[in-house]
Amino acid sequence: MRRRRVLLVDDDDSLRWVTQTQLTQAGYDVAAAADGASGLLSMAQDSPDLVITDLKMPGMSGLDLLRTIRRDYSEIPVILVTAFGTVENAVEAMKSGAYDYVTKPVNIDELRLTIERALEHLGLKEEVRLLRASLDDKYGFENILGSSNALLYVLDMASRAARAESTVLIRGETGTGKELLAKAIHFNSRRKNGPFATINCGAIPKDLLESELFGHVKGAFTGATANKKGKVEMADGGTLFLDEIGELPIELQVKLLRLLQQGEIEKLGVAGPATVDVRIIAATYRNLQAMVEDGAFREDLYYRLAVIPLDLPPLRDRTGDIPVLVQHFFLKARERLGRPELKLPAPLIPYFSSYTWPGNIRELENIIERIVVLSRGDEIALDDLPEFLRRERIAPESFHLDLPPQGLSLEAVERDLIVRALDKFNGNQTRAAQYLDLSRKTLIYRMEKYGLRRESGIPAGPEEL
Repeated sequence: MRRRRVLLVDDDDSLRWVTQTQLTQAGYDVAAAADGASGLLSMAQDSPDLVITDLKMPGMSGLDLLRTIRRDYSEIPVILVTAFGTVENAVEAMKSGAYDYVTKPVNIDELRLTIERALEHLGLKEEVRLLRASLDDKYGFENILGSSNALLYVLDMASRAARAESTVLIRGETGTGKELLAKAIHFNSRRKNGPFATINCGAIPKDLLESELFGHVKGAFTGATANKKGKVEMADGGTLFLDEIGELPIELQVKLLRLLQQGEIEKLGVAGPATVDVRIIAATYRNLQAMVEDGAFREDLYYRLAVIPLDLPPLRDRTGDIPVLVQHFFLKARERLGRPELKLPAPLIPYFSSYTWPGNIRELENIIERIVVLSRGDEIALDDLPEFLRRERIAPESFHLDLPPQGLSLEAVERDLIVRALDKFNGNQTRAAQYLDLSRKTLIYRMEKYGLRRESGIPAGPEEL
């Protein structure tokens, strides 16, 4: 590990020599300069990690040197050395960006401790910078794999939305990558150095959700034994991701609307409002417009949330992306599970592409992990694939659909297929979903999209009673 480089700037020859010797003995690589101008030249040549400068020097003062370093080398910490009688000048220098100061006569142990703290602070800043860089790399839009037109359109919209402050509503089935897209928007926005907080509105009991969102103070309710920050406060200066926003109770929708309109929240147990600076990104698999019509979701809140709506396509509409995703998840699982020798033969890829993946990308990733864990040899065999991937499906040519010369609506065809499947099984959603090779949640999403629960008159199946 290289020795830390320190630049010492002082016009007192004897003091400079003594301090340089002591710091060298302490393990630092020390360069010395007799004035501010020479110090700046040394900055360019020696690239120090830290600067120690006397405050009062002829020509360029220590304060002038500090301001130049802050302008041109903003990350390098500066420690000032000042006489006891000019401490007020050191305080002024602290306001100009000095890390700390020591007084004359300099105590070498105090100076060493100050240097260690400054370098530790510098190291933490560097760690944060590297973490931010890795997050930027991980959550760049280019890391959302796929090249289908439907996906590229959404990513183009999202990249433009990231540069704004507008509220974003991400719509899509479970497992399509809504949270990943939300993180990409955050880490490509001006708020990327701020926090990214997440709350799943459908995963928290209703009686606890308000406290989780907005926080509470000690004694606000039975069991509130300490003050607690809510997710909104945790996201102050950054982004709050509200997953499954369609599950938010109607009484809390009013409070979320106030946050969007006025930037204010009220903690449980506190009478007055608190101001926060938060960008909201919401996501849902439900049809919020249908919920508005049914009175289950506030119309004013819906329009506040859907300033920029983004619709993530399901995996069955991105079949051309499946081979790339399979290879990506396979290499990822192989490395994480310690099976670097395992191979996935190319002839098996079509089996993944012929399945509709009702659980979308999340289901695909989980299935590939299962295959990597359970496969017996050094090469995945057909028998290692789950039975539902190996199952022969109806060939498209065996399913006849007359194509009218004037064209047709794909959505109308899908709606009709769903209605016919539900009719076939007397409205039983579970059996209809199995017949269509969908998850029941995906079927409900499609039904809500086409308004079937309200308009079709299909009776509820046993699982809905």
